[in-house]
Amino acid sequence: MSTATLNKPAQEAPRVRPAAVADEGRIGLRANLRHISALARRNALQIKRDPESMFDVLLMPIIFTLLFTFVFGGAAFGKGNLDQYVSYLAPGLMAMMGLNVSMAVGTGVNEDFKKGVMDRFRTMPIARSSVLIAKIVVEIGRMLVAFAVLLIVSMILGMSIETSVLHVLAAIGLSMLFGASLMWVFILIGLSVPTAQAVQGVAMLVLMPLQFGSSIFTPTTTMPDWLQSFTDYNPLSNLADAARGLFLGGPIATDVWMVLGWSAVITLVTAPLAISKFRNKT
Repeated sequence: MSTATLNKPAQEAPRVRPAAVADEGRIGLRANLRHISALARRNALQIKRDPESMFDVLLMPIIFTLLFTFVFGGAAFGKGNLDQYVSYLAPGLMAMMGLNVSMAVGTGVNEDFKKGVMDRFRTMPIARSSVLIAKIVVEIGRMLVAFAVLLIVSMILGMSIETSVLHVLAAIGLSMLFGASLMWVFILIGLSVPTAQAVQGVAMLVLMPLQFGSSIFTPTTTMPDWLQSFTDYNPLSNLADAARGLFLGGPIATDVWMVLGWSAVITLVTAPLAISKFRNKT
């Protein structure tokens, strides 16, 4: 064998990226749903191993309902009419619960990147969107738990429902839809800022004006005109008023359409941005 043959460098085999990683568009709908189901099951098992992660959705509805009822109820509806205030407050608190649960998605995504979990997912032959959608699916389940606790506590305090079960389910579905759209916002924030504390800081800057500049806690009739103009277009006011109408009766069409419109716009704008950020984040 000649020296030239012995010294000839071995040719490296070309690197082949998994087809699903190289081109997510080739992953079919059935495979996508299977990936989402498997990842959602993984996230749910994590909650089972760490039950303390459910404390927020179990305790937050109790604390907020009791706090706002006994602090604001007498001033808003009179000392002897706390049951009327609970009936006003509970549908609004559904919007607030959805907002707070949505914020937890952003911190969770940020922490998963810090732990390297997301890097592992990005090496697998699965659609990038399935990782994020699976987190949203599990958080919607946590949101349902928060709504159930909120309604139970509110009924104990005297909340009345003047409509039917279908109306209540419609209010819950509308709140879930809007909460799911906000999750894309907080996922994008979680992928854009360096720490989970930064996610919470940015989120609070958004949450505080939206929550207290709305009709969640008190009627807006006593607010100054400029603030009433803000509350008219505040999606939390629209959601609170729509849920209130579905619980107690009254006109709901305008508020329902406003919530559906806000949900569609928020999702269409932020979901592609979040998926792109997730795909390219280093």
